[in-house]
Amino acid sequence: MISTWIWSKLPGPWLVKLLLVLLVVAAVVLMLFEWVFPWVSESLNVQDPTLVEET
Repeated sequence: MISTWIWSKLPGPWLVKLLLVLLVVAAVVLMLFEWVFPWVSESLNVQDPTLVEET
């Protein structure tokens, strides 16, 4: 799940370490949804449909 090196460098008992890891993961997910995904959507034009309806 998490590298043992990172886990050993975090301060506190395992509960504090777990809370810190969850906080960092939540911050990364928030950053992705707020800044990275909208930028990628505008830059790559992934909203453009590529399917053509055949009759």
